[in-house]
Amino acid sequence: MQRDTPLVQMPGHLIRRFQQHATATFQNGLRSTGHDITPVQFAALTTLAQHSELDQATLAGLIAYDRATIGGVVKRLEQKGLISRTPSEKDRRAFRLALTPLGQTVLDEVSPIVSALQSDILGGLSEDEAGTLTRLMHKALQMDPAPDPR
Repeated sequence: MQRDTPLVQMPGHLIRRFQQHATATFQNGLRSTGHDITPVQFAALTTLAQHSELDQATLAGLIAYDRATIGGVVKRLEQKGLISRTPSEKDRRAFRLALTPLGQTVLDEVSPIVSALQSDILGGLSEDEAGTLTRLMHKALQMDPAPDPR
């Protein structure tokens, strides 16, 4: 890119703006249904539902979140009663995290809402364009795409 490239043509700027849009759409959509869950908290809950017990460092790695700040996410989820945090039997410095029954209930309630919000996040795109964007994001991030659940 050249030095005089307009800001609105810079991928980094557009990605930041898109992330702001996605986060606002997510949070507004959940708040309108009475849920106070952030995108990172949703990722943590979903991952804990898929893996019965994890330590904080593993959870951070699986959701691509900073290990230094995952503690705050875990603390808020624990305060809400959505996860339990117990000392690891193998490593006293580590904690095992697990969904509580309330956490599973909340996750069951918000998952269909979050799925529906994806089309709002990509509102200006056709279904084909949304699929292309998702594939390109996987490629840019050098991630293997998740298998198609259909």
